[in-house]
Amino acid sequence: MKYYIAGHRGMVGSAITRRLQARKDAGEAIELVTRTSAELDLTDQIAVREFMSSQKPDVVILAAAKVGGIHANNTYPADFIYENLMIECNVIHQAFAAGVTQLLQLGSSCIYPRAVQQPMREDALLTGVLEPTNEPYAVAKIAGIKLCESYNRQYGVDYRSVMPTNLYGPGDNFHPENSHVLPALIRRFHEAARDGQEEVVIWGSGKPRREFLHVDDMAEASLHVLELPRDVYAAHTEPMLSHINVGSGSDVSIRELAEMVAKATGFLGQITQDATKPDGTMRKLMDVSRLGNMGWKASIGLDDGIRSTYAWFLEQDPAALRAK
Repeated sequence: MKYYIAGHRGMVGSAITRRLQARKDAGEAIELVTRTSAELDLTDQIAVREFMSSQKPDVVILAAAKVGGIHANNTYPADFIYENLMIECNVIHQAFAAGVTQLLQLGSSCIYPRAVQQPMREDALLTGVLEPTNEPYAVAKIAGIKLCESYNRQYGVDYRSVMPTNLYGPGDNFHPENSHVLPALIRRFHEAARDGQEEVVIWGSGKPRREFLHVDDMAEASLHVLELPRDVYAAHTEPMLSHINVGSGSDVSIRELAEMVAKATGFLGQITQDATKPDGTMRKLMDVSRLGNMGWKASIGLDDGIRSTYAWFLEQDPAALRAK
């Protein structure tokens, strides 16, 4: 079986690649095909067409995307919608043109409306207004879902979509301005502990609740969904509602998260909230009952996941982390 993993250097793509490589090393007949962004520009239609037609993979895993936090989404909205739409259109269509019948594309929980009932169910898609700060990215990810559903309906291929909650783990982005909340906290508390600071200030009231999933769990869930027999997958989805939520099924407050990170990094000072900063959405939790009914649930607890992620962070070159 020949797998092409688009985005194999990203956090999720690299985790999926590690899983497949381990299976290959254990004796499974797996061939892995990867390309860096320098080797293959996924926004270039001709380049992607030539790659797909020459490689002819059996399975495509689309984990490539332009991603970032609120600051990046607000600053570069045109880049986010254009690049993600182009990547999805090129990879999905050219995979089909090359005869690929099995594809998995990864999305994001930001596809759901801003004022959505919690926990967020798959059928909440397109039922309300999106969060303005990341609407361009969300629109692109919704388009990816609909691309897969449309090719399934028209051509009978088996293209599936998984929508992860907030992910963290090895390969995460720890940039002080462009990272998500958990890696940002890890970096901030690490530097505070290292420099002997007595206080770390976190934005808002600390009351908003967020769900987190370790990237290794996400990799396992992705392959689980990808490899379900077609009739089993179809039994839990609908032709026009085929995406699957992937999450841990539980959430914590930002204050609780900060305390967990402080413990993992050895920070002994005070944690205070800056109430002048916005809280954002008060809760974002995925309904993962569909995935549970398909036979999968997360196995890495948040405490253990934070500790292992911090250990990975410490092993990295500080100069490289500053540049990411």
